[in-house]
Amino acid sequence: MSLIKRDETNWLPSVFDDMFKTDWLGGTTNVNSIGTSIPAVNIQEDENAFTVEVAAPGKTKADFNIELDNDVLTISSEEKKEKETSEKNGRYTRREFSYNNFKRAFSLPESVDTEKISASYKDGVLFIGLPKREEAKLQAKRMIEIK
Repeated sequence: MSLIKRDETNWLPSVFDDMFKTDWLGGTTNVNSIGTSIPAVNIQEDENAFTVEVAAPGKTKADFNIELDNDVLTISSEEKKEKETSEKNGRYTRREFSYNNFKRAFSLPESVDTEKISASYKDGVLFIGLPKREEAKLQAKRMIEIK
């Protein structure tokens, strides 16, 4: 058991947060404060571009919305499912529905060429390519002649 600093005036919600946000195998789950799962994101940088990878298995490319507004890249998804089952003789009807959404926003550095952003979805991963502007790319080292 570990010591956890708590706000004594509002301890009940934190107890429930700890219970539902804990991965019982060790770590914490990737769940926000309202219980919606937030996909994991990897961001890689090389000399020519940034690459954002969003883990979202079970979705299709039509499930995603990618927006760029004032150098803020927003990735979102919303999914609604309904299923209705009834017995042949009509004695019962069961209707199940689910709703799943997420939204992630990233401030882009000035070095990104926003006109050339691209995206693709393959094998449960959304890939977003953020190429750098030519002037932001690392220039090859060269010698300057002294006159």
